[in-house]
Amino acid sequence: MDLRGREVLVVGTKRSGLGAVQLLLEQGARVRAMDAETLAAEEQAKFDRLGVPVVSQKEENLASPDLIVLSPAVPFELPMFGAARRRGIRVIGELELASRFLRGPIIGITGSNGKTTTTALTGHLLRECKIPVQIGGNIGVAVTSLVETSRPDHWNLLEVSSFQLESIEQFRPRIAACLNVTPDHLDRHHDFAGYAAVKMRMFENQQESDSTVMNYDDETCRELYGPRIKACQYWFSSSRRVPAGMWLERDRVLYDGREFMTRSQIRLRGMHNIENVMAAALMAHLAGADLESIACAVETFPGVEHRIEFVRELDGVQYFNDSKATNVDATLKAIDAFDGNLWLILGGKDKGASYEPLVEPLRRKARAALLIGAEPPYPYAAAPLLKKAFDGRVPFADCGTLDTALKYAREHATRGDVVLLSPACASFDQFRSYENRGECFKQLVKELL
Repeated sequence: MDLRGREVLVVGTKRSGLGAVQLLLEQGARVRAMDAETLAAEEQAKFDRLGVPVVSQKEENLASPDLIVLSPAVPFELPMFGAARRRGIRVIGELELASRFLRGPIIGITGSNGKTTTTALTGHLLRECKIPVQIGGNIGVAVTSLVETSRPDHWNLLEVSSFQLESIEQFRPRIAACLNVTPDHLDRHHDFAGYAAVKMRMFENQQESDSTVMNYDDETCRELYGPRIKACQYWFSSSRRVPAGMWLERDRVLYDGREFMTRSQIRLRGMHNIENVMAAALMAHLAGADLESIACAVETFPGVEHRIEFVRELDGVQYFNDSKATNVDATLKAIDAFDGNLWLILGGKDKGASYEPLVEPLRRKARAALLIGAEPPYPYAAAPLLKKAFDGRVPFADCGTLDTALKYAREHATRGDVVLLSPACASFDQFRSYENRGECFKQLVKELL
């Protein structure tokens, strides 16, 4: 892709947008940035230092570019970008842009849940096995910022979201994984079929010489994706033998029928993390690591911040931060990781999925649900929907804020109980991000007396 002298508009000015701007400048493009919001002085200064003007997100500012590059948070289907495409202006995402310049093979990991843990774990396994790798994508590092440090003999390990896959053209991972596909981001993708179709784009440019790793227990992976994928397929399962790959049999993880490691060697909580380990181990093995070294490296992985992260024990009550659980399925996996006696903190920005699947697990395992989050007239308030789902079936307390929820739990929880923040919702009603929500939770827990 020759960008010298081309006029390029980057839409979105956060981490991915800034990374795209810097890469485009290095490639000799003439760059402008666009954002729907007025930038804070500190953010504006970054673009001023680069000599890049920032314009407002209006259709009249889309008239002249040769190329438009979207940050992941910017929907590909916005009418203004559709109109630009009809005028012959090319529209791609930051992931697609980066993939044109990255040196070295790509490992791409997607899925509704477990992406961050599995990406971090795969990177840990490769590094411990002395295989060169750099990590980026949805895990918090713009893919475009990896271009400068990429090398032909180094792996580029990317966590890839559905938002990033919307706008790809030629993006092709040498190894591609899908961990699971459950309803998420329906506020953007409209329905589950649309969401699943976007996730499947991870595999659309792969060839027979490439590899995929998928969850055999996930019906969408097995029945929809499997028959359509050209690449060599490897599977993992926590419940059954697979055609090729890894599965859990009683307390042993097997690779093509041979013992790889025992369940007790895996320090992470929950069956979903057994699945994440199998997926990561398969990818590391496909990237050149031997199984014995992989098994040793699994035992030294500490876990990921904000994902069933132990914070503190106070008077026999344990507190866990699972702020990364931004959809219902992630919260179900967190609930499954505990035996019971839960005070579960739920709520935030609704994403369009049903909360009905939470009812039966909470009836069995929860002392109560502690509901947080903005209330109407905020248009995406999850709290009223949670109350409606739980009414008469699951005990709940309407707390509103994290601070109030923790005070309530401190007053009512007894020895042996667990207070778990696993919101099943996005954080943007009251927090900047799920990380900000998790940090606030941890600080409040540490301040409890």
